[in-house]
Amino acid sequence: MNGEEAIKPFLEMRGIVKQFPGVLALNRVDFDLRPGEVHVLLGENGAGKSTLIKILSGVHTADEGEILLDGRPVHIRTPHDAKALGISTIFQEFTLVPDMSVAENIFLGRFPSLPGAAGFVDWKRMREESAALLRSLNVEVDPRTPVRQLGVAKQQMVEIAKALSMQARIIVMDEPTAALASAEIEQLFRTIRELKARGVAVIYISHRLEEVRHIGDRATVLRDGEKIGTVPLATTSIDELIRMMVGRELKEKFPKVEVPRGEEILRVEHLSRPGVLHDISFNLFRGEILGIAGLVGAGRTELARAIFGADPISEGRVLVKGQPVQITSPRDAIRHGLALLPEDRKRHGLVLGMTVTGNITITMLDQFTRAGVMDLRKERSLAQQFVERIRIATPSLDREVRYLSGGNQQKVVVAKWVGAQADIFLFDEPTRGIDVGAKVEVYHLMNELVQKGAGVIMISSELPEILGMSDRILVMRAGRICGMFHRSEATPERILDAAISGEPVYACMEA
Repeated sequence: MNGEEAIKPFLEMRGIVKQFPGVLALNRVDFDLRPGEVHVLLGENGAGKSTLIKILSGVHTADEGEILLDGRPVHIRTPHDAKALGISTIFQEFTLVPDMSVAENIFLGRFPSLPGAAGFVDWKRMREESAALLRSLNVEVDPRTPVRQLGVAKQQMVEIAKALSMQARIIVMDEPTAALASAEIEQLFRTIRELKARGVAVIYISHRLEEVRHIGDRATVLRDGEKIGTVPLATTSIDELIRMMVGRELKEKFPKVEVPRGEEILRVEHLSRPGVLHDISFNLFRGEILGIAGLVGAGRTELARAIFGADPISEGRVLVKGQPVQITSPRDAIRHGLALLPEDRKRHGLVLGMTVTGNITITMLDQFTRAGVMDLRKERSLAQQFVERIRIATPSLDREVRYLSGGNQQKVVVAKWVGAQADIFLFDEPTRGIDVGAKVEVYHLMNELVQKGAGVIMISSELPEILGMSDRILVMRAGRICGMFHRSEATPERILDAAISGEPVYACMEA
């Protein structure tokens, strides 16, 4: 018996079965966790990862199977049960209360009391302890700030601080770095290493395979609700992990196609918004994927929202197909052929309580509505075409999108805009939280769009994605465009140098 095998797990999940209507989510899955290890949970969207950790976290209860902690069976029926056992979970979708402060969110349900005055909150202590937790994560946020005023990255860090405040023995992290920049990711990894040194175990879910090999000790791979295997990450290649996840080899992670550049389809001139965007100018051509890179807070999402009419601008103009247009609302943008796939799909891209059909067809109601009467059969037929074309995994067209996996929710958003027959696509973090197989399908969709004459603007925090799929790359810093590179000239070093230094590199407008 080698040293690794001799380490006994202190958490075991044995023979876990979970069914939902029409779906066997988990089929006799085993999983174990050792003290002071990072055990990575891998699998495509819909593989069962989230269901497994929700059972461990008390959100769901297993239909069959058992959970053992320190060798003794435990019953986890509620999140309170999980927390009482020392299990803290950071879910992929935030569990923060937007109108409460950062400190209130970190200590939600556990407000400290004033000494000798039970029932009265010690606000000073709560703010000080919150500030200390945030400093340990290298996050500069006033604990009194309402959470709704924070961007996605800082909200994620508040979730992490909240979990750390509970002194848990087991911390589950579901896509914790999806919205973080490289510096923030490294700070998170330092925190994880400190937790490991204290004997805290981490269950880590991520679709970034290079990242998990950097921080993880072992990986368990799920596929279609079943366990494929558990492997040591130090001796397992990324290609082998992909093969285990998808059941096939992905020859090309970035299947970029070369498309002849067509006419200019979009031009942005001197776009400005006080304190946010400063004198932005660039253009986009038919058949082109234009990548936009930059660190968190560079203004990339704000630029997309301004072009789409979701946020106002103070100066500048937008030209579509050579003609100046007034875009003061998303309705104007859609009318001119623009489509926005937003960074936060749940808040801005989907109607969670509506069905798959309703979300896909919401942008094309005129195609099956006459005199105010909807042809429901035609609507379902259109929706079914997109479900098949984009490979959306859903048990039914009538399934509410809130119950789909994150990757399949993203595919529904893509289907909605493809169906709208737009020809200028603004894709903001299009593969955030999506597994490697689904990412390739999204890349194929972008290829298909540009092959048909559309232009695509792709905002991404993943440099390999930017380098792998873009024809040209714009780099933003502090609300300005500070660099432009053709695909053949771009390197990670040059892009990061422009993003960090802010020194202009090349002209950003092409004739």
